[in-house]
Amino acid sequence: MDGWFPMAADDAFESNEDGTRRSRWRGILGVSVTRLWKRTVRTKSSRVLATVCAVALTIALLVVVTGVALGLADGGAVDDADADVQIVPEESGTLSAVDGVEGPRLGETNDRAETIRESDGVDHASPVLIEPVELESPSDGESETVLLVGVDADDEHRTVGGLSTAQLAGGDDGGDNESDAVSQDDTIVLSEPAADRLDAAPDDDITVGPSHVPADVPAPSMTATDVQSTDDETPVALVDLEQLQTLSGADDDQLADQVLVWGDDDAAASAADDEYPDAAVETHDGTDPSALFSDGLAFATSVLTFVIGIAICASFVATTAGMTVTEERRTLAVLEAVGYPTRSRLSIVAVSTMLTTIVGALVGIVLGIGGIALVNTIATATIAPSAVAIVHPILVPYALGVALVSGLVAIPYPLAVAARTSVLEEVGR
Repeated sequence: MDGWFPMAADDAFESNEDGTRRSRWRGILGVSVTRLWKRTVRTKSSRVLATVCAVALTIALLVVVTGVALGLADGGAVDDADADVQIVPEESGTLSAVDGVEGPRLGETNDRAETIRESDGVDHASPVLIEPVELESPSDGESETVLLVGVDADDEHRTVGGLSTAQLAGGDDGGDNESDAVSQDDTIVLSEPAADRLDAAPDDDITVGPSHVPADVPAPSMTATDVQSTDDETPVALVDLEQLQTLSGADDDQLADQVLVWGDDDAAASAADDEYPDAAVETHDGTDPSALFSDGLAFATSVLTFVIGIAICASFVATTAGMTVTEERRTLAVLEAVGYPTRSRLSIVAVSTMLTTIVGALVGIVLGIGGIALVNTIATATIAPSAVAIVHPILVPYALGVALVSGLVAIPYPLAVAARTSVLEEVGR
């Protein structure tokens, strides 16, 4: 019997008038936890560990792929800004887009942002264009990809892409800034990851890679005015909006990925609606998981992962739990002989199975978050200019929910095995 259930649990399962539903479930939970613990640390731990590992790996994969889907829905952009209102394009709108390369983009952003700035209650408005661009390292001339964020800076401290715009030429950093004598078109503000990738420091001249300019045109050069620390490992740099539009070919239609507006919330939202009635006007509060539903590729990826995750997880749980119950038929027969009703015996099997699944899910969530960090590190060091996966708090309840659904799908099989257990058959063995 392996000695895994406490003798005092009999009172919790005997069918008598003194027992209550609460005490019975408390006893079931106690027996289930004790059973799992003793199987793990004393006897026959291989099946418990196999179940935990299978669930953990499945949930970890689910978390990583869902994080990548969130990154796809978010456009892969560094979305750390202190603006009060954000204007982004709707996929179904008639807004300018670069088909097959990027998602929809806003058009005529320079002129419309100027109109928004003139509205009462609006302090500033700036289009934001995000483009991966090859820059040459000032130390060895090697080309490295950096995510350039084009903004129209003013004289105030503002944050776009996790970096302060005050150090762009034309901004006022509150002190003596030697770069004020340099045209804003010729300056760049680097994040620490971007500076490390380029091996650059303030006052270095950084040249745009030849792949972004015609062969007969000299490559433009920018002076690094500052290197700033960020919470993100993405190599990001701030540059002048019009310069980046020219480099990326977005200048003809004045394209931008979004328009950020600072000022009174109501006034900024009203001005944004007037200029972009077909766009989405929202508060700038980071990644929105609901964006998955508006991005076809991201939504398909997340749904496919959800279905496969449940199928694989439920299959492993059902198989290992069924084999465990088969090995413990004699123990279940003893429980029946001492007065444990069928419902209580099946409840023990069900609770044990769900507890094992939940433990595996918790381990999988930790592994998944670590996996997202690893994927981003590898991606930014090789082919991607920015993080490709996003960690969002909603991933935790989502992963737990998938694990619980998988456990519920798997439970009927071990319950069927347990229900066929007979005292007479086991005693006769």
